[in-house]
Amino acid sequence: MAVLLELDQVSKSYGALKAVDTVSVTVNDGEALAVIGPNGAGKTTMFNLITGDVAPSNGRVVFGSTDMTSMPPYARSRLGIGRSYQIPHPFANMTVFENLLVGAIFGGGTSERESYALCVNVLKVSGLYEKANMPARTLTLLQRKRLELARALATRPKLLLLDEIAGGLTEYECGELVKTIKEIHAHGTTIVWIEHIVHALLEVASRLIVMNFGQIMAQGNPQQVMADPRVREVYMGMPVS
Repeated sequence: MAVLLELDQVSKSYGALKAVDTVSVTVNDGEALAVIGPNGAGKTTMFNLITGDVAPSNGRVVFGSTDMTSMPPYARSRLGIGRSYQIPHPFANMTVFENLLVGAIFGGGTSERESYALCVNVLKVSGLYEKANMPARTLTLLQRKRLELARALATRPKLLLLDEIAGGLTEYECGELVKTIKEIHAHGTTIVWIEHIVHALLEVASRLIVMNFGQIMAQGNPQQVMADPRVREVYMGMPVS
């Protein structure tokens, strides 16, 4: 299977603090990869390094055959990297449909004419079709999460980065969102998903990475990784017997 994304010995330091410390990881085309770890483990910083929101102190970030280490965020978006953020920040006074048009035209570089059909399709996939003409400020939390997902999809990503998109949802709402994410993955989009709700991740991901203190401490089959005593101690506070 072809490698879609590679982080090669990537580090990010803020003074003496190493937020990401010599991380090397590959993501295969079509894969669903989950990332967990305690707060401050470096998960979101790793996403920021992929999207170009921050520059690495060392190492390379490669997407397909393109070394994009020095590329700005908009160029990475147009290469095919879409992202959701932990806290949704829609354009509150725009409609749901207008929010998607912004993603398609400016994030994805799609022409205005092509964007309309694309955004209608994304509305259907994301479960927001009935809300297309509603102002984003009127949406519920689940709907705002869906809009955050939809706006990323409107950029036509090959790689979709999800940063705690299920946070704050009820059990039922989380289940509904998982159904949508599984459908997106089934249609060929590669996914890397950071989440604290592990059972949601396990429904989607075929590989799990655990981060701690900016490093990858374990990775592999999700069930096997979660059974690792070191992971249980670090992530769930369960002492090794």
